[in-house]
Amino acid sequence: MSVFEPFEAFGNIETIAERLLDPDAAIRRLAVIELAETASPEALPHLIDAAGDASSEVRLQVAIALGEFDGAGAAGGLARLVVDGQPSVAQAAADGLAELKHQEAGGSLLPLLDHASAFVRAAAFRGLKGLRLQGSLGPALIALRDADAAVRVQALGTIAYLKLDSTIPSLIAATRDENADVRAAAVNALTFTAQLAAAEAVAAALGDANWQVRAAAAEALGRIGHGSAVEALAKALSDDYWQVQQKSLGALGKLKANAALPRIIPLLESDMPTLRKEAAAALGEIGNPGAWEALTAHADDPDPDVRKTVRWALTRVG
Repeated sequence: MSVFEPFEAFGNIETIAERLLDPDAAIRRLAVIELAETASPEALPHLIDAAGDASSEVRLQVAIALGEFDGAGAAGGLARLVVDGQPSVAQAAADGLAELKHQEAGGSLLPLLDHASAFVRAAAFRGLKGLRLQGSLGPALIALRDADAAVRVQALGTIAYLKLDSTIPSLIAATRDENADVRAAAVNALTFTAQLAAAEAVAAALGDANWQVRAAAAEALGRIGHGSAVEALAKALSDDYWQVQQKSLGALGKLKANAALPRIIPLLESDMPTLRKEAAAALGEIGNPGAWEALTAHADDPDPDVRKTVRWALTRVG
């Protein structure tokens, strides 16, 4: 068994940092990697200084390295790099911002919400989501009117993580956004509540023109867990897209929807093994003995995954 080595085993941090001044960008990049490998807070100031390196390859490595740290220092460096003119650097910084967990990092992100770049605004909201800062609520609600759909999507995530009943009307309104990605994000954002109004809004999204939104709505209804959605989900089993049918079956199982048995059982005859398996799983979750005969008839399904699920479901309904 290997024994964990202290930071010094990676080399002296100040000695490594001196190579950040080397004329060769490749050497500077390797120095960034070595500093990150120390995982020492003492390496962080040097990495932040390297965020201004002339080489985009070095800055990219810095963005990746800072993503392994947390707190205000790392957030400041990532906030500097997310506005970088090199797309790969900016994207790596945005990914790093999404990993921040300490609320003190919010001080570097909140100012970015007014940035001229939609990419930067979206990245800032993405980073703020996990921080659950009350101060991010006002800007996120305003951003639901942002001209860029990606910003609206990320703002919805920030709002959802706060889990405030006062935001439900705004989230419901977003389920009618002109952009399908925003509508899908809105139905997902409503899963923190079991309020009837939220369930009704998400159930209405089962009639959305975009199948991805319908699938997201079906899955969200299973998480919301409101029985009023059973009939809408049962109707969605006739959707033209199997993905919507699959998510609807999963939701009906979670809701223990006995009333939907007449709609679920026929899907045991589907040409798609995925739907047969999901139908069997839903029947098992519901646990109604009325499904025994139909499940028994499919105990020898040609697909091994379906057979396994059918036999499990039989133990539940028996």
